[in-house]
Amino acid sequence: MIYLDNAASTRIHDDVLNSMLPYLKEQYGNPSSIHKQGRLTRKAVNKARKQIASIINADPAEILITSGGTESNNTALNGISSQFPSSHIITTSIEHDAVLEPCKKLSSKGFKVDYLPVDKFGMINTLDLENAISEKTSVVSVMFGNNEVGTIQPIQKIAKICHENQIIFHTDAVQAVGKIPVDVKELDVDLLSISSHKLHGPKGIGALYIKNGVKIDPMILGGGQEFRLRSGTENVANIVGFGQACEIAQNHLDENILWIKKLQSQLVKKVLDEIPQVTFNGHVDYRLANNAHFTFLGINGEDLIIKLDEYGIAASTGSACSVNTQKASHVLKSMGFSLEQITGSLRLTVGILNTENEINETVEILKKVIEELRAVSPFKEKYSFESKN
Repeated sequence: MIYLDNAASTRIHDDVLNSMLPYLKEQYGNPSSIHKQGRLTRKAVNKARKQIASIINADPAEILITSGGTESNNTALNGISSQFPSSHIITTSIEHDAVLEPCKKLSSKGFKVDYLPVDKFGMINTLDLENAISEKTSVVSVMFGNNEVGTIQPIQKIAKICHENQIIFHTDAVQAVGKIPVDVKELDVDLLSISSHKLHGPKGIGALYIKNGVKIDPMILGGGQEFRLRSGTENVANIVGFGQACEIAQNHLDENILWIKKLQSQLVKKVLDEIPQVTFNGHVDYRLANNAHFTFLGINGEDLIIKLDEYGIAASTGSACSVNTQKASHVLKSMGFSLEQITGSLRLTVGILNTENEINETVEILKKVIEELRAVSPFKEKYSFESKN
């Protein structure tokens, strides 16, 4: 298997798994208990919180541990909005469903929600944000790096605009943390979402950074864990694994970025050079280095994914989180893509475990599969599919 779906999930790092095992076997105490077993697990949670905080240059007390990016996004939006009934929310048309769905729910409860448009590269215009702000605007949520096309938004500039207007700013940084440097103090964001399984940690665990001084209402009530913001017995093993994954990603960030950029550049160049009628999507310069998003004219993306899987290549057409909804990509639609272009799109996301040989093999297989599918394409008369070789 050549795994090129790292934006959906990453393989758990061996050192991460090993760090978790003691808390699944010997050290099974409840962190709220005062006996030795409880104190040992509490110490492990505190260490992990420091590791998670460190990767984004936050204080440990600013880290709310959640079940993942979806819960972090929901907590941010609902936790702020509940303090400002029927206020105004601004987000973008290309957010993950974990932001769009809470906004939709809040809209049904009387909140006004505006969705900023994006250009053909998936980038917002900050002038649109400034023009959308009103006296009732309570929160702005703009994702850091897009999960489908990889475009990175001007987060620091957005935060500055929000704070000049006394507005809380949240960013979904699930795809960014561990892939690029993220410094919450430098960016001056108020709320930031992270997910463990995007950076070689376990699934089902994540965090929400909450800047000191920012108040949110708790979403889960009970025993008062997680600073009384998220009650419930802590998932110690996953928290420990998440912390270890953050430490590993932080310690190797520079070398990982160089490697991933090299693989992505190799992949993009070979695809564009060797396959006809293909476009590379998203912003060329402001993008996540692991993301390569293409449109192959005359191809059905789902057929392409199935054929690639038969050859042992794991890829995706877009967000793995919304595959069950069977809907056309709202991200590509917002970028002005036609239904035909959306249908023919493919997302390949490289990771630190991929190799140059895998990239070369992938392109060779991709060329073969594209040629096979275009031979029976209903669009073969419309486009010229001659090989570039």
